[in-house]
Amino acid sequence: MNFEQLSQYEIEDELEFVEIEHGFTYIEINNARAHATLSTYSGQVLSYRPKGQAHDLLFVSDKAYYEDGKAIKGGIPVCWPWFGPDPDGKGRPAHGFVRNRQWQVSASESLADGSTKVIMSLTESDETRGIWPHPFRLSIEITVGDSLRIELVTHNSGTENVTISQALHTYFQVGDISKVSVLGLEGAEYIDKVDDSTRKIQTGPVTIDAEVDRIYTGVTGELVIDDASLGRKIHITSTGCSTAVVWNPWAETAASMADLDDDDYRKMICVETANAGPETVEIAAGGYYRLQAEYTIED
Repeated sequence: MNFEQLSQYEIEDELEFVEIEHGFTYIEINNARAHATLSTYSGQVLSYRPKGQAHDLLFVSDKAYYEDGKAIKGGIPVCWPWFGPDPDGKGRPAHGFVRNRQWQVSASESLADGSTKVIMSLTESDETRGIWPHPFRLSIEITVGDSLRIELVTHNSGTENVTISQALHTYFQVGDISKVSVLGLEGAEYIDKVDDSTRKIQTGPVTIDAEVDRIYTGVTGELVIDDASLGRKIHITSTGCSTAVVWNPWAETAASMADLDDDDYRKMICVETANAGPETVEIAAGGYYRLQAEYTIED
């Protein structure tokens, strides 16, 4: 789909497509409720800020790559059809193959409540079948309003069941990581990936004072990021998932990443809506599975 073909999805004074200098196409949404920037490359939300809010919900690194074949560091990357390392040990890229592909816009809509909805999709190709040999259609439905709602819908187009893991790898902007706590995981079991994948139990809220990379299992209910420095709480509600991933690279790991500034770890935290680790999803032939997350900012 070329840039001219995208014009059919524009909405006057609400949604437009913008070609940017590194050759990608952005979807800029400005409605009565919020502003958002989406990228058709990666099917990724890069920015979301409700009207009246001083700060963006999302963090994007100033050193992020904008190149074909590379993931954009920040916003809401999509990890699919696996989360983390290649589950079969074949040397395929971590977190799957859809966060560095061009997605197709398939719908846009102005909703009665003042929100705007955009749908982007991917289907299998000769290239993807060489990586993951299954027919599929993957859609991401993004609704921009007083809240930001993301729905990742996997359609199994094949004749056999498939098993996937997945995540909305959301990078939240925070004022000062030392003043952030994540609520709602108290008592949950987690796999501590910085301690040889030891299984542990969360005691109290999650706070960050070193590198954190944890897969929380059996997660139900709302999660809250309490960001005292910016004076706000971010509420995360989800359906179709039972895993939450919390990640902050801290100083040493951040310094080793070319697409992060050395001090970016102070300004972000990932709290990911996922089905990962031992909690995978099996989708019947011809069936589908919907993973949904909704983010709301409370002053």
